[in-house]
Amino acid sequence: MKNVYLLLITLSLLFPKANGQDIQYSQFYAAPLYLNPAMTGASEMTTIGVNYRNQWPGLDQSFNSYSAYADHYIFSANSGVGLIVNRSEQSMANLSMTEVGATYSYRMRLGFRSFLRMGGQVSYMERDAYFGDLVFGSQIDDQTGTVGGNSGESLGEGISHQFMDYSFGMLFHNENIWLGLAGHHLTQPNISFMDGANSRLPLKISAHGGVKFDLSGGSSTEYLNQKFGTKELTLAFNYKNQGSFSQLDMGAQINIQPIVLGVWYRGIPVQQENLPNHEAIIGLVGISLGGGLDVGYSHDFTLSSLGNANTGGAHEISLRYSFLATNKRGAGRTSSMPCFKY
Repeated sequence: MKNVYLLLITLSLLFPKANGQDIQYSQFYAAPLYLNPAMTGASEMTTIGVNYRNQWPGLDQSFNSYSAYADHYIFSANSGVGLIVNRSEQSMANLSMTEVGATYSYRMRLGFRSFLRMGGQVSYMERDAYFGDLVFGSQIDDQTGTVGGNSGESLGEGISHQFMDYSFGMLFHNENIWLGLAGHHLTQPNISFMDGANSRLPLKISAHGGVKFDLSGGSSTEYLNQKFGTKELTLAFNYKNQGSFSQLDMGAQINIQPIVLGVWYRGIPVQQENLPNHEAIIGLVGISLGGGLDVGYSHDFTLSSLGNANTGGAHEISLRYSFLATNKRGAGRTSSMPCFKY
């Protein structure tokens, strides 16, 4: 049964015209530029971060995702600039996707401590596959089961395809709530490996938001984004639609500095085509190590028919370092962003 699941997954990755999906991170607020380019510079500091996700390690083949980013807030221009590098690898088909993107955001004041951020991203993307390990039926001796000979296929051993991609986002927030909207793959680029074929990367639309409750009675203080005496409860959601796929994440995090504990539900909790879509429950723990360094770990417990015992769920790690890289006026002030830390 594992091989059947892997075959279906591989086909969907090899032929994204059949409604392929982007890589998802459970700690999507720990990958802010990947979530929404409008979040570039939202911490109003200089931030460097990395993310790693190992999905379904219990299966015979691996699905690994990596993301690294850096962003910086320019106080004199009310702007954030950033750089993001993403890579995903699927071992069964030796399929990989690499993205290098530049992001920019501008912050507009709407009122006292209320802001609207608008951002964009332009990316260079490369999609690679290695077909040298594939075995076709014409290569298998039906008497002995041995594999050999030429398959007669003209795929070649390796192939790659490069293209440009564009994204846009906006984010409204004050000190207690936020609401964002992002669109990725605005031009729906052709990602087919075959000349003359047309296989479009579907547009991805995401909406995300939440609310933060201060449980400390206003007694907390902050220095370099390290809060002391903090007790916060945050409720949030993230909805995504890409092609025929829809996904909703709903969750809560409690921040008792330096520890953050969180739980998420991923799925569509209503009937869709007579079947509920329950995908995973996600548990998270994060810790601020001081000096602007934050580390997060989360585990996805699979709820779908794949089964957690078969897939092994998913492991995810995030690492983020924030610091002040300027002496400009306004540097060191408390950012008004109330978003999740992870």
